[in-house]
Amino acid sequence: MNYREALAWLYATQRFGIKLGLENIERLLVALAVVEGRALRDRSSDYAIVASQSSALPLASQCTLIHVAGTNGKGSVCAMIDAVCRAAGYRAGLFTSPHLVTFRERIRVNGKMTSEDSVARGLTEIRERIRDWDPHPTFFEIITAFALKHFQQRQCEVVILETGMGGRLDATNAVQSSVSVITPIDLDHEKWLGHSIAEIAREKAGIIKPHIPVVSAPQLTEAEAIIRQRAEECDALLQFVNEPWTKTKVALRGEHQRMNAAIALAALHAAAIEISDDAVGSGLQSVEWPARFQLWDKTIIIDGAHNPASARILAQTWREQFGADRGIVVLAILRDKNAAAIVDALRPIATKFLLPYIRSERALPPHDLASIFSFKTPSLPHSITPSLAEALTAARTTKERILITGSLHFAGEALALLRGEPNALEECAQ
Repeated sequence: MNYREALAWLYATQRFGIKLGLENIERLLVALAVVEGRALRDRSSDYAIVASQSSALPLASQCTLIHVAGTNGKGSVCAMIDAVCRAAGYRAGLFTSPHLVTFRERIRVNGKMTSEDSVARGLTEIRERIRDWDPHPTFFEIITAFALKHFQQRQCEVVILETGMGGRLDATNAVQSSVSVITPIDLDHEKWLGHSIAEIAREKAGIIKPHIPVVSAPQLTEAEAIIRQRAEECDALLQFVNEPWTKTKVALRGEHQRMNAAIALAALHAAAIEISDDAVGSGLQSVEWPARFQLWDKTIIIDGAHNPASARILAQTWREQFGADRGIVVLAILRDKNAAAIVDALRPIATKFLLPYIRSERALPPHDLASIFSFKTPSLPHSITPSLAEALTAARTTKERILITGSLHFAGEALALLRGEPNALEECAQ
């Protein structure tokens, strides 16, 4: 398969849906020789016990593996860890999701996206190995296995893995980590993870493994209790990071990013990775992570806030940057999100909302999103536009700042359009 053919095959595996569990990913990692087959034979046959204990398979290659879960801030923390490690001279592998414009963003070595040829070869190998498997591996299981194989082949010294969803049964939890990192936990993905903070925290705390250190952001009371309980059960040294990083500049905007920087550095320390002060300063000042309060130009800001908690942080960052000024909010939200709460969080910084039709199949139709505004008092000015391009044309007729937000998928569409390459968007539902 060439790159386009491989991507089409991979995207087609989304029909298998989302299946939380570790059996398929473990089988795939053994088939690809990422882990040793005997590790599976040594494990309990009782899957429920295996899952609840969050035991994990060792990587065949020797590296330090940093595993990051949480509701918000995961990607930023991963990007900071990666940037600091690279500044210190380590060969670093970074796995994150979702991508913004191209699938290749999800898998990076030394800051560079994986090549089209690497994707084509790696996915072709996986397709041949799993052709007759039942059950068939899911999209996320396949890309996790591909990423780990890619990092192994390139002899990465440090691997940073961001969970896809949850943690306990997330495919990234099938390998042994050197440190477990948990960013702030809030409500999101309730369909899969539970409808309370405690239930969601229980899933995310599932990345905590026996005798492996844990670094956590400050948490809501219910989440903190779950994390402490899980760490105690695993005899894992637990550290809560309560003070933001202030010693050097942080390239990512917002006070919350200083807390993310402190979490990233605590994780590196817990993993016993030697980092000089110069590397810390250089890494944090150079880190790039698009669609996180990204200033595209003097007028346009792009942020992938996609749940109420991240929308509140976005509004806070807006106030930090622009004071009492408000702007036009170009908003698109996915169907499974709490759209009403997101609108409420963004309302104080908006003069008007523009609701475009976007390319994501998961998007809440603009007419449905508009219905939320009808119940707000006082009424919020809003209008529906046929496309993002037309929304931007309308917004640019004013002198106001323009905030594009509501979804990372939407942020990716915006970046592709603003770069003048709308057809470069490799739209993906997961």
